[in-house]
Order: sequence, then C-alpha cells, then structure tokens
Amino acid sequence: MAKLILNRLSKTFDTGGRPAVHDVSLTVREGGFLALLGPSGCGKTTVLRMIAGFEQPTDGSILLGERVLADANDMVPPESRNMAMVFQSYALWPHMSVADNVGYPLKVRGISGEKRQAKIREALAAVRLGAYAERRPADLSGGQRQRVALARCLVTEPDVVLLDEPLANLDRHLRQEMEETFREFHARSGATMIYVTHDQAEAMALATDVAVMSEGRLLQIATPEEIYARPEGRLVGGLVGLGAILSLPSPAGDMRVLDWQAMLAALAAGSEGPKADILVRPQDVEIAPEGAPATVRSVLFEGERYALRLALPDGQALRAFSRHPVKVGADVGVVIRSAWRL
Repeated sequence: MAKLILNRLSKTFDTGGRPAVHDVSLTVREGGFLALLGPSGCGKTTVLRMIAGFEQPTDGSILLGERVLADANDMVPPESRNMAMVFQSYALWPHMSVADNVGYPLKVRGISGEKRQAKIREALAAVRLGAYAERRPADLSGGQRQRVALARCLVTEPDVVLLDEPLANLDRHLRQEMEETFREFHARSGATMIYVTHDQAEAMALATDVAVMSEGRLLQIATPEEIYARPEGRLVGGLVGLGAILSLPSPAGDMRVLDWQAMLAALAAGSEGPKADILVRPQDVEIAPEGAPATVRSVLFEGERYALRLALPDGQALRAFSRHPVKVGADVGVVIRSAWRL
C-alpha cells in the first residue's frame, strides 16, 4: 500500500462552465480513513469517482505512491487500480447467493476452487455473516446487505476502499451499528478508506481525517478533533458541529482561543470598530446570573439536558445546554467559557 495523492485536481463537465471540482490537493496517508464532508453538490462524489476511475480529471493528477492513476491526458482503468467501492444502493446481484455476491470479484479475476471459497468464508466471517452464505439479498436486512457489500470489498484485499454515502438508506439504529462495522473493517483490512458523506456526525465518528468541501473547493483537512475545535473560516465552522457564529468587535491581538474575559469585553464593546466572526459551541455556554444578558427563545428537552436557543440584546443567536428547565421568554445571564475566532 501507499499514499493516495490528489494534486491540484479539477473537473469541469461543461466547457466554459463552473468546475465541479477546482484545484483540490490532499494526501491520504497509508491506512488512513478520510471523510469527504460537505453539502450536496459540493463536488465530493465527483472527487470519489475520479479516484475510482469513473471520471477523468480535467486538470491535475491522482497518484497512488509513485504510480500515476490519472491526469488530463491518460488514466488507468478502474479494474486495474486495486480499489473497491461501496455504493449507497449496495449493488448486489439479486439472483446470486450472499457467497456468490462476495466471490464475484474473485471470479472476474479468474480465482476459483478452494482458494476462492476460503477467501469468501474469511470475508463473511469478518462482517459476521458466515451463517448467511446461502441466502439471497432479498432475505437480508438493510444492514446485512451493507455488510455483504463490505465483504465483497474485503475479499479482493484492495489498497483503497471508496464509500459513497453508504449509510444514507439505513435507519438511525442500523447506522450506529454499521459505523462500528466500518471501524472494525478498517482495523481488520488495513486499507486506505475514503468515505463521502454530508453527515458531519458520521464523519467525526469514523474518520482519522476530515476534508471539508464547498462549491468544488477544499476548505480544510484535519483530524476530527482539530476541525471541530479550530475550524478555518465561517463555512467550516457552520458545517461542523453545533454552534453559533457571532459577529463581534475584533478582540485585541492575534489570539484565536478566547476566554470569558475576552468574550465579555467583546460583548460589551458595542457596534463600533472592525468585526470578527467568533464561533461559540453550546457546551461552552453556561447559564449564570453574573453573565451577559440573553433571552430564551426556545427550549428542547433532549432527555438528559435541555437545548436552548438564546438571543443576545443585539438579536444575534446563541446556543446553550442546561441541566435544568428554563422557560421560553426568560431573561438569563450567559457566561461563554471558551470561543474560537474564525
């Protein structure tokens, strides 16, 4: 296995039109799990299809180690890249058994006999479907079909596994179960994995790195912890995690992490002077009598806590959590323990 490198990758479908992907450069480390995160139409699936070999770049290149897989002039066909892809629709043959579906890539490669059967048994055991080998896809649940698609990937021992919103058709319970299956699959296979999703909770739960895209451009790539705590820019801050982005007088100096004293000074500074975008996560907002004034606009009970939407005196919105019930319309004090200047 080797690093997967995207070098200034671009794709335009219509001559003279806006690029679907523009100047995307990133490196997926060997054995890493990268999530491509962004809203519908941001270009993430187009990037995945170029990596798979289903689309050719208009500009830039794709490399696996030192091997050039594609550029604007030439490309290696999908079947010669040693990659596997899991689609949202599972793409299982309905007339074949589970075992035959899993073993189909081996059949295409001319592998037969006991070697093929052993690989099928090993792949099905890895996704806990050994007892279902003779069933048809129609006899399985959605989560089990997804595991069959994963086993079909595993059986070929791919260098790179590509996943195109594979959990979109599953209910919440199955999604959580399959997230654990994906983590086990990644640990077992050691393959480099690239996972396309518009669900930031999935991306944060699964990936070792998250790449955020918008309008065909790469905005930021970092670990889930880094991208949550220190997003680069308003778009990333709005896409990743709950929070409110306040426009406040710019704090003095170059500090990015703001404590309560800095936030209190910004809140009290009025509307004069240059503004800064400041991201405040709800877990960093405390309801306290000594805090800055705010009004409760809505309350949502979430079981172990209440999710509050607050309004500051200038009308800007803020989110907070509370362990105790609060009435809509109540005037409260808020203390912002930590914030991040975008």
